[in-house]
Amino acid sequence: MDSTEGVFYLLSNYWDFFLKGIASTIILSIVGTVGGLFLGVFLAFGENIHIRKHSPWYEKAWKGFIVGFCHVYSTLVRGTPMMVQAMIFKYSCQALGVNWNAILPQIDVFNGWMIAGLIIITFNTAAYMSEIVKSGLNGVDKGQLEGARSLGLSRFQALSLVALPQAIRNSIPTIGNEWIVNIKDSSVLNVIGVSELYFMSGQAANKSYQYIAAYIILAIIYLLLTLGTNGILYLAERKMDGKKLGFNFSHFRPKKGA
Repeated sequence: MDSTEGVFYLLSNYWDFFLKGIASTIILSIVGTVGGLFLGVFLAFGENIHIRKHSPWYEKAWKGFIVGFCHVYSTLVRGTPMMVQAMIFKYSCQALGVNWNAILPQIDVFNGWMIAGLIIITFNTAAYMSEIVKSGLNGVDKGQLEGARSLGLSRFQALSLVALPQAIRNSIPTIGNEWIVNIKDSSVLNVIGVSELYFMSGQAANKSYQYIAAYIILAIIYLLLTLGTNGILYLAERKMDGKKLGFNFSHFRPKKGA
């Protein structure tokens, strides 16, 4: 059986494996991106806490702790592979007596390890999102913040009500790129038993012995997911810019570094 026949054979007999894998990967990428953005905002705000020179020592202490924690967290997570983080999480849970196998054990894909994967990808993405949000905040005109402060808003209120909405809007392309990265990087979570697309494709390959065909299908699916995500982001950007929705397939190409 050649590769072409193998592809049709797999799609005819193991389509449910690929479908479950696609659903799992999409859920992981969306939850990881949205949850990571939510946590990333707090991390970015934490690193932007202003410590005044004449503040009491106890205020400097707790503010310094928050700034230091956010900075160290972002540095450690961005400096280590998510695969390593997943293994540390897995064995740390075992040491603490947390058994992910016992959570939803009757479900083969959306089980306890899926929940563990969602936790890992969310906290991993948060570190990258914090840098994206910080960059967006730094791009907001300082005069707007000064104007907000002159109207009686606190620094936190000025950041959250004035700067943050603009920072998120300006960072949408980069946030979308992180979503695309998560679609592909979620594949490393198979090392702890998360049944995402790569894992399910491997299962289909092992059962059918059609390894080349299985990974050809896998590559095509990842490409389609990436192009589809780029298309959604392109349309969203046009909508937010007040332009008519239209298609330009040159925008659907994967972005450099994704």
